[in-house]
Amino acid sequence: MTDQLPLALRWPAHQRFDSFVAGPNAAAVDLLGAVARGADESWPYLAGATGSGCTHLLVAACAAANAAGRSAQYLSLSALRTRRAEAIRGFGGSDLLAIDDLDAIAGEREAEHAAFDLYNRCRAERASLVFAAGAPPAQLGIGLPDLVSRLSACTQVALKPLDEAARRALLRDRARERGIELDEAALDWLFARGRRDLGSLFAALDRIDRASLASRRRVTVPFLRGLLGASDADRQE
Repeated sequence: MTDQLPLALRWPAHQRFDSFVAGPNAAAVDLLGAVARGADESWPYLAGATGSGCTHLLVAACAAANAAGRSAQYLSLSALRTRRAEAIRGFGGSDLLAIDDLDAIAGEREAEHAAFDLYNRCRAERASLVFAAGAPPAQLGIGLPDLVSRLSACTQVALKPLDEAARRALLRDRARERGIELDEAALDWLFARGRRDLGSLFAALDRIDRASLASRRRVTVPFLRGLLGASDADRQE
């Protein structure tokens, strides 16, 4: 019914705290780790743009909770096209609950009320809640004032984007994990021509990986130009 992942083996292996490039977000990683272990009773609210690492951190927190012997569940509201209120009402029963893409319920009256009820239920059950969205609570467009108030009372964590040098290094490392060598010229082309947020860069890497395997070609600037030049990479930010 929902995007819950109750078993440790089901948490994607690449989304762990030790694989997250913290950069300016080291304090956020420390906080999420403490909450996951039950060592901190804060309820973090992560606000960050696409590609900032919100989902990575929520999944990592769930995996860390399981490793510490605690139960955890994850729910992506953007992955649900309908019946979000029903999914939220059915969410619970674990020590740690992570709700991603809270933006998705803005303006959906039933879902907003369901989230408000979940918040209060988790307080009563002494469960930990972690939220993530693209903006702070007051900027989400949520119409239920009581829910905005509750979310604003959470520990606010603004995720800061990595600088370009860190993003280049991370993209190169992720490419090497797939057996792809991205030289400086290839990286220059990707960063000059394409969108530079991590989500877009990783999506481009997925395409590059599939195409290079199919064609058995090295990843060079001419290869990238032929693959991406007429699509994503030619559109300026």
